[in-house]
Amino acid sequence: MVEPIGEPTPEPAGGPQVDTAGEPAAAPTSESAVGHGRIVVGVDGSQPSLKALRWAAHQASLTGANLEAVIAWELPGAYGWAGLPVPDDYDFEGPATRALDEAVDSALPPDQARGVTRTVVMGNAAQAVLDRAEGADLVVVGARGLGTFRSTLLGSVSHSVTVHAPCPVVVVRGQAGPAA
Repeated sequence: MVEPIGEPTPEPAGGPQVDTAGEPAAAPTSESAVGHGRIVVGVDGSQPSLKALRWAAHQASLTGANLEAVIAWELPGAYGWAGLPVPDDYDFEGPATRALDEAVDSALPPDQARGVTRTVVMGNAAQAVLDRAEGADLVVVGARGLGTFRSTLLGSVSHSVTVHAPCPVVVVRGQAGPAA
């Protein structure tokens, strides 16, 4: 039955709903309504990516979501195109891992940084973020990163992620600066 507008709705039998502590039951909040999800943020160490990391961490704290920071690394082109042998003892992943750790630890307070899942992926940066976005509630990227085209408004990774992501995307913009 639909109650007419302006008419008071009768209380349920037994009075208003209360929780077990005798307090009125709380309305769902954004955190309780959403539950724990996952936010993925692309990080490359650039200032826009650090700003995106801080924004994503704040959003995760508001929603109760887990935060996953992703960085990608690729084999230098000289090894693929020129056919140079890859040294057996060279650690290509190590510098990316250190860059991600440095970015997270410098951008976030220690208690928040400890809770961030850190993912290092070999491959294209945009594809790495897109792959990690599967099943995520939100992806966050900076407007542009360490690419060479500084005058663009949106970098190639940010553009690819916004076009192909399987979930909502937030692009965190920085302050406009002079074109390089």
